[in-house]
Amino acid sequence: MNTTSAWKLMWREIYSDKVALVALFIFCAIVLTVYIWAPFINLDDLNAVNIEFLRRRYQPPNADFWMGTDGGGRDVLGQFILGARNSFNIAFAVTIGGAIIGIFVGLISGFYGGHVDNAIMRILDFIAMVPFLMLMIVFVSIHQHTVITFTLIMILFSWQSTARLIRVVTLRQSHLDYVSASKTLGTPNIVIIFREVLPNLVSIIVSNVTMQLASNMGIETGLTFLGFGLPFGSPSLGRLISFARTPTILQERQWLWLPAALLIIIMMLCINFVGQALNRAADAKKRSV
Repeated sequence: MNTTSAWKLMWREIYSDKVALVALFIFCAIVLTVYIWAPFINLDDLNAVNIEFLRRRYQPPNADFWMGTDGGGRDVLGQFILGARNSFNIAFAVTIGGAIIGIFVGLISGFYGGHVDNAIMRILDFIAMVPFLMLMIVFVSIHQHTVITFTLIMILFSWQSTARLIRVVTLRQSHLDYVSASKTLGTPNIVIIFREVLPNLVSIIVSNVTMQLASNMGIETGLTFLGFGLPFGSPSLGRLISFARTPTILQERQWLWLPAALLIIIMMLCINFVGQALNRAADAKKRSV
């Protein structure tokens, strides 16, 4: 299957599943809205706190503040938009970075096999035994982190599952006739891997990356909720949701945390529905078209 036909097959699968199609539309609409709106919000003005702001603290949604204000009198809507952009940026960056590393390692391990595969798998087995969430918390705790370093730390622990999946699929592909024919013709291995094997894995890679996106979004939000995510002063959906840890805010000031929680739920549901359609496209036995 060439790359073009793989993309067409994935689109047909999504188009035939109306739930996945609506989910894709909602996902794209939310992402575009956040990225178009965010540049018009000044972070310094948003984080500023003065006497005038304190007079308007904990205001419910109104004509001036569509999503109300927090305990410092700051606009919750601005924090919501910038927080969503930060969460999306990290989720996208971690997903892409982890996918690049995982795909490369999986291709090398599956194609060459033998001692190369054994060495890489022993490394992956060792990493799998390490509680990566605890390690991430330790790294974040002992290091004066920024958004970039936090993202790099997440990438460091996010590629193993992708590598294992790509390795298994590549092992099967490496024994097929088209690979044997290319080797017989003297085509360099690196060319066979990236020009012939990789295009045949497009649907599987896209399906895996889609599900990893939801996972990474949840991990970032959870770590920030616990206080181990983005540095103080960087808006995040997890930080907005963390307001719910206060009983009074949880029961009486839902405008502070509920929109962020709902957005995370909606985004994960959308990604899940689209991911299921892409997963069917990658498996000939499950395709509906």
